[in-house]
Amino acid sequence: MSEAPDKESRTEEATEKKVRDSIEKGQLPFSREVPVLASFLAVLAFVLFFAEDSAVRLGGFLSIFLERADEWSLDTQTDAIAIYRLVYLEVAKVAGILMLLLISAGIAASVLQNTPRFVAERVRPKASNISLARGWSRLFGPRGLVEFAKSLAKLLVVGGFITYVLRSADSRLLDGMTTHPFAFAGEIREIIADVLIAVVMVMTAIAAADFVWSRIKWRQDLRMTRQEIKDEQKQLEGDPIVKARLRSLARDRARQRMMAAVPKATLVIANPTHYAIAMRYQRDRDPAPVVVAKGQDLIAIRIREIATEHGVPVFEEPALARSMYRQVSVDSLIPPEFYKAVAELVRRVYALNEARRRIS
Repeated sequence: MSEAPDKESRTEEATEKKVRDSIEKGQLPFSREVPVLASFLAVLAFVLFFAEDSAVRLGGFLSIFLERADEWSLDTQTDAIAIYRLVYLEVAKVAGILMLLLISAGIAASVLQNTPRFVAERVRPKASNISLARGWSRLFGPRGLVEFAKSLAKLLVVGGFITYVLRSADSRLLDGMTTHPFAFAGEIREIIADVLIAVVMVMTAIAAADFVWSRIKWRQDLRMTRQEIKDEQKQLEGDPIVKARLRSLARDRARQRMMAAVPKATLVIANPTHYAIAMRYQRDRDPAPVVVAKGQDLIAIRIREIATEHGVPVFEEPALARSMYRQVSVDSLIPPEFYKAVAELVRRVYALNEARRRIS
C-alpha cells in the first residue's frame, strides 16, 4: 500500500543525471528473452551447418569402434582409460562446436543490448541476496507471479507451434525407417530443424516485445517526483546558503589581497569618503597604471588609511575617482581615456619623490 502513492507521484521523466547515474551503477534495461532467442539460434545454426557432418564423423568412429570391438584391449585399467579418452575426445569435438556457438550467442545477446562495463557494486556481496524473506517475496510476490505467468504463456505458445509443426512427423519418421540409415538421419535432422525454426519464429516475436518492454519499464522505474528533480537541481547548482557563504568568503579573500597590495601602490585617487582607487605604475614593468585595489564607503576609507600609513600619496579627485570606479577592474590596466589624467598625477608623485630625495 505504501508503494502506490510513491509510484503515482513519480510523474516526471528521469533527468540526464539520473539516467547517467543508473548506467554507472549497472542498472540497465535487460531482456531475458533475447539470450534465450540467441541460444535457439545457436542450436539452429548447429543443426543446419554442423550437425550432419559431426553426426557422420561421430557415427563413422563409433561404427568402427563397435565393429572391431575385439581389437580393443581391456585387460588393464590403462587400456580402459585410453578407450574412454578416445571416445570422450570424439564426443567433445561435436559438443565443443555446440558449446562455442551457445557461448558466442549468449555474449552477443548481452553486448547488443548494452555496452559491457564492469560495475563493482553489482558483484559486491550483499546480505539481502541471501535473505530467505526477500527470496520468498521474489518467488511468490507480485513480480514473481507475473514472471511465472509469462513463462507459462511462453511455454503454451511454443508448445502449440511445435505440435503444429510435428503433425506430419509421424509419417515422415515411419517412411524414414525403411530407408538407408544416413538418409533417415537426414530426415531426423530436417524435423529437428523445422521444430527449431518454429521455436525461433515464436521466440523472435516474444524477445522483440520483451526487449521493447524492458526499456519502457526501465524508463518508468527511473521516473522522479517533482521534489526529487528540485533536490537534484539544488544539488547541481549548490545550496543557496552555501553559495552565499562561499561568495562572502571569496569577497573577503579578494578584499584581503587588495588591502595587502595598497602599501605597494604608487598613488591613490579618492573621492573624500565614497570612493578610493589604488594604482601601481612602474616604468620598466607596467605598460600603463594597474589598479591594485578599489573600494567604496568603508573599504574606501580603509584604503586611504593604509595608504597614509605607508606614505602612499592620496589625491582627492572626486570626478575622476567616481568615473574610474565604474569602469576599472582590480588587477587590470586603466582604460586609455584615463591615461592623460592619471599621467599627470603620476608625474606629481615622481616630482614629490624627487623633492624628498633632495631634502634627504
